[in-house]
Amino acid sequence: MKKLYPLFVLLVLTLSACSASTPTEMAVTVEPTSRPADNLPQTEADVPRVTVEEAKAAFDSGAAVIVDVRTTQSFVTRHIAGALSIPLTRIEENPKSVSFDKNQWIITYCT
Repeated sequence: MKKLYPLFVLLVLTLSACSASTPTEMAVTVEPTSRPADNLPQTEADVPRVTVEEAKAAFDSGAAVIVDVRTTQSFVTRHIAGALSIPLTRIEENPKSVSFDKNQWIITYCT
């Protein structure tokens, strides 16, 4: 009986090692597939500013769309005629839900 004990221990250890759980998922590092264009503004100071006259001329000619990024309540209270209401929170939460003609100038305002 004493001769079988080491064999029994070896068998239990072998079986427990073979049935040890193995990870079912592997960690994978994913690099972004696209990067922002180098010419995009990186800070608020980098954002180009336009005069009211420039914005109106671009809008009137169809070269621009004007987007009011304030809250919907602020938009309803008062807004630029023809402006689209797309609150900044919507853009931040789901940027893919907002799409524009890439050939148009997008002018946003918040005051």
